[in-house]
Amino acid sequence: MAATLVAVTGGVASGKSEATRAFEGLGVAVVDADIAARDIVAAGQPALQDIVARFGADSLLPDGQLDRVAMRRRVFADPAAKRDLEALLHPRIRAWLKAACAAAPGAYAVVAIPLLAEGGGRASYPWLDRILVVDVPRAVQQARLMQRDQLEAELAARMVAAQASREQRLAIADDVIVNDGSVQDLVAAVRKLHPRYRSLAQKLRD
Repeated sequence: MAATLVAVTGGVASGKSEATRAFEGLGVAVVDADIAARDIVAAGQPALQDIVARFGADSLLPDGQLDRVAMRRRVFADPAAKRDLEALLHPRIRAWLKAACAAAPGAYAVVAIPLLAEGGGRASYPWLDRILVVDVPRAVQQARLMQRDQLEAELAARMVAAQASREQRLAIADDVIVNDGSVQDLVAAVRKLHPRYRSLAQKLRD
């Protein structure tokens, strides 16, 4: 198991996926909560059955897979539905991530957890050693989201507002990358953190 586990988090369209790809480019193992979230709601999985029980059969596509687009619109329009869905998924996602991290190679591993602040932060993930927040101004975040997902401004604004605030994410951060520039700037920031994390891992091993 990696000696050090570094969580990467940030709001929607903040650039956290680009950051984790930059770590992968440096040979760092990445465990991804988005993959965990997809795996646990695959056809036949208990989590999917629980979603249907709570939200109804119209939460599924004709092929029996979860209708992610419909569910996303539903939970961002209904805070109670969002809380219910998170209560179904978050414990399972945490268990999946912890098991995957136990098998991660290398001096340190990165755990991509978009909803870390919303999911309880350090209290819910006591096995994390460090938290890196990819921060972005709200206006930039909303504009990127609209462009990326071809969303109208109102829905993009609701999606940003439904997540933890910048202040809440920064409150749990050990390290911060302000991603208001180019992808090259973001990659350079990751490269600066890489030797620091390797050194921290070595100290923990010693």
